[in-house]
Amino acid sequence: MKLLILDAGHCLNLALARIAHRRSDTELVIEPGLSVSAQQLRDLAPDAVIIPPLAGPMDIEPAAVIAHGEGVDDCLTACRETATPLVWCVSDQLYQDGFDAPIDEHVIPAPRDESLRRLIAIGDRVRSGHPHHLIVRLGPLFALEGSHAWLGGLIDSLMAGDAVRAAQDVIFCPTSADAVAMALVGMLHQLVCGSQAWGAYHLAGTEPVSAYTFASMVRTQLSTRLEGLGEQPYLGEVKALKHHHDQPLRRVLNCRRVLEAFGVHQRPWRLEVGRMLDEWVQVRAPVQDEGNAQP
Repeated sequence: MKLLILDAGHCLNLALARIAHRRSDTELVIEPGLSVSAQQLRDLAPDAVIIPPLAGPMDIEPAAVIAHGEGVDDCLTACRETATPLVWCVSDQLYQDGFDAPIDEHVIPAPRDESLRRLIAIGDRVRSGHPHHLIVRLGPLFALEGSHAWLGGLIDSLMAGDAVRAAQDVIFCPTSADAVAMALVGMLHQLVCGSQAWGAYHLAGTEPVSAYTFASMVRTQLSTRLEGLGEQPYLGEVKALKHHHDQPLRRVLNCRRVLEAFGVHQRPWRLEVGRMLDEWVQVRAPVQDEGNAQP
């Protein structure tokens, strides 16, 4: 199976590259931007094109959201012309106002923000005009490296002693980039082998949590691991922010359909964070040992 991955350097793409490196049945071609032409698709003949999510579309300039949408639109045109399956991963922030109950896949986001509504319009065109598509809605992605990695930047800020401000009243399901990459590869292999389970799916970690609680847990586990190495780190503090004074806003994705269609289980985000912190410590320990070596 050959996959064309757009937006090189994205944390999800790095995770996909790690998965493909361990498998002999998956080949990746990675392009730096979101632009792809029909001729490129004819030349490469990929089994699918994957567009990683625009992280935090509510928190960035509308122009960046619009530019992302235009790139997706161009990619959709090329995929339709060449009958190439399209996989578009999107942020849970498109559910701008959240829901009290877990959000099912059939619920189409209806954001108030104009730039976010443009993304919804593109999603409508994908669903209505390109049968071989996956729209995969994700919780906030975390990874150690790559753009939009969240966890890597959080660790850097804590290690620098900087204060980390995180919302206490927005509830979501953090999602491991590695887990998403593994799920996407498994889903696409099934589709390439004849499954017709195209459509929209939700994929997120288990256990809804606030950004404040997530960051606090990372700080605690990071401190524990560093102390285990004999260090006494001065880590930055995690400070709570409140945006919704009446009641918390919940963006909890119901991931039942991806389990039923592909057998994909949600990964507990706490276990994934623990695993990544162990990896971070293992990479850091040899560097520390070299720094402490006597001449």
